[in-house]
Amino acid sequence: MSGSMAQAFAHNFLGNSPRWYKACIVGFLILNALVLWTAGPVAAGWLLVLEFIFTLAMALKCYPLMPGGLLLIEALLLKMTTPQALYEELLHNFPVILLLMFMVAGIYFMKDLLLYLFSRLLLGVRSKTLLALMFCFLSAFLSAFLDALTVTAVIISAAVGFYSVYHRVASGNDPRQDSEFSDDKHLPTLHQGDLEQFRAFLRSLLMHGAVGTALGGVCTLVGEPQNLLIGHEMGWHFSEFFTQVAPVSLPVLVAGLVTCILLEKLRWFGYGTLLPDNVHAVLANYAAEDNAERTTRQRAALLVQGAAALILIVGLAFHIAEVGLIGLMVIVLITAFTGITDEHRLGTAFKDAMPFTALLVVFFAVVAVIHDQQLFAPLIHWVLTLPADQQPGMLFIANGLLSAISDNVFVATIYITEVKRAFMAGEMTREHFETLAIAINTGTNLPSVATPNGQAAFLFLLTSAIAPLVRLSYGRMVWMALPYTVVMGTLGWYAVSYWL
Repeated sequence: MSGSMAQAFAHNFLGNSPRWYKACIVGFLILNALVLWTAGPVAAGWLLVLEFIFTLAMALKCYPLMPGGLLLIEALLLKMTTPQALYEELLHNFPVILLLMFMVAGIYFMKDLLLYLFSRLLLGVRSKTLLALMFCFLSAFLSAFLDALTVTAVIISAAVGFYSVYHRVASGNDPRQDSEFSDDKHLPTLHQGDLEQFRAFLRSLLMHGAVGTALGGVCTLVGEPQNLLIGHEMGWHFSEFFTQVAPVSLPVLVAGLVTCILLEKLRWFGYGTLLPDNVHAVLANYAAEDNAERTTRQRAALLVQGAAALILIVGLAFHIAEVGLIGLMVIVLITAFTGITDEHRLGTAFKDAMPFTALLVVFFAVVAVIHDQQLFAPLIHWVLTLPADQQPGMLFIANGLLSAISDNVFVATIYITEVKRAFMAGEMTREHFETLAIAINTGTNLPSVATPNGQAAFLFLLTSAIAPLVRLSYGRMVWMALPYTVVMGTLGWYAVSYWL
């Protein structure tokens, strides 16, 4: 009896994850305590950061919330950080949590409009290069005025819509009826080749869109959370922020769009896959039937969603309230005027957002450990001891490296605080202070596309419903982001070092 009970516990631990993965997590939990007691909290802190990155990299083996959460519970028990420090980190980042809770759900209620608009784009533009460029540019443009997570949620929602339609049709199901589309066991062999090609096609568009959010997000005061933080510390308003970072952000934007074109033309790094003709036919037929069968009530609902989208854009552009509250307003407006009144349909909208929200809380616990153990402090102090003309370039590199493995908002917060302290102490001029602020802003935004850890939009994409459907793993995201990382990082560093 005891043996069978032990086997049951072993099987239940992290569910259907591979045995080697379960053994790794158990080993991590044991190793962390040993390293803390023998090598100290700094070594244990870096080990914890690497282990958490491992759980993100293995997201398709097990959702990172569970193994990552176990690691962070242990860190709290070992007093590598405190519940109070975690709570303060969550309070500091509450606008981001609020955004995920309500904005992503708000986008869910716009999915009919989004699928309608993106299907017109997908079916109307037959050139894959032009289509990829449009995805990248539109993501950049929208992210300059909206939040990158909001833009990513839109792209994910559209991609899930396209994938579900084709998979259901290929499996012999009604595309308008809810049915399982994550399992290929009912998919005829005839369609499996087209499905793999369609997955590669969607992967490339998703990655172009995600990179576009970084290209546009660096440009404006509202593009990324750390931009608001740095702009507040510097006293820059919207137009001044844009002007200050333009010598770096605009050349990188152009280079990023050129990179998008070249990747599609050369078909490198997993890009360039075309939309299969059979898939195009299925989606085109679905769109035609959808238009023909659309009732007056459904057309009215689309108009309501369109009006809500305009209200959303205006509200975000003028920052009339926190982004999450604007998302809640969108939920209320759309549901009230489209006949959605039952709790079940409301609850469905929050399914995609809440797991990632919980994961983000664990992520902020890692940040609390980094902060409490001062893991980045030596690097910060070293950069500020360099000659003044070398500091912007090195600050850009240091921010980029740290943002690739940590939270870019946290990295920006630490760096701008230290640099402002040095400025207030009279250790640098205002002009040099502004140059370093630009280096911090662009350093946390551009090279951080190297990994999903650095950009919240990338992490959201990796842990979203679409990632396992199109086989978008951590390693594949890093590989597909590599050319963008090299171009954006190199040009950004050069601009910060020589054009400011």
